Amino acid sequence: MKLFKLFVTIALAIVLILSAQVSADEIDDYRISSDDQISVIVFNEADLSVNKVRVGGNGTISMPLLGQVAIEGHTVTEVEQKITMLLLDGYLKKPNITVSITEYRPFYINGEIDKPGSYPYKKGLTVEKAVALAGGFTERASKGGITLVSDNDKQLVMAVALNYRIKPGDVITVSESFF
Repeated sequence: MKLFKLFVTIALAIVLILSAQVSADEIDDYRISSDDQISVIVFNEADLSVNKVRVGGNGTISMPLLGQVAIEGHTVTEVEQKITMLLLDGYLKKPNITVSITEYRPFYINGEIDKPGSYPYKKGLTVEKAVALAGGFTERASKGGITLVSDNDKQLVMAVALNYRIKPGDVITVSESFF
């Protein structure tokens, strides 16, 4: 019996570790979009660096010497490579670029909650935490009637549980209960 409990405990620990890794990987593969805020540091070239710049509605940021650089839909690594290539083209011999996301675009929550609207995204945010940020459920809320529209696929509306992890730009709707 003790061996069985040990086995179950180890199996649960492995599942928790793997699920945490999956969610961490999802944010590592994050694609930059409008309303994200990023910093671009060009090592030893402070005049070429930009700090806390918001990605515009057209998916671009403004960089010294380079002008508007389209970065929407790219990962942080891809943006670093793109800016490196642009600076290599007649500006710097060996540019060393670091790009970081300083603020993710907000998520949105509406329906039967106290304070519908947009809220800043934080890593590890679940539907339950998002509802708490928005003041909680109203008396008429259906806790089982929560839908989510992902920013990545605006056509797909899916029913989600309270422990579902949300991403930047997601739209959560809490339905009204019939009883």
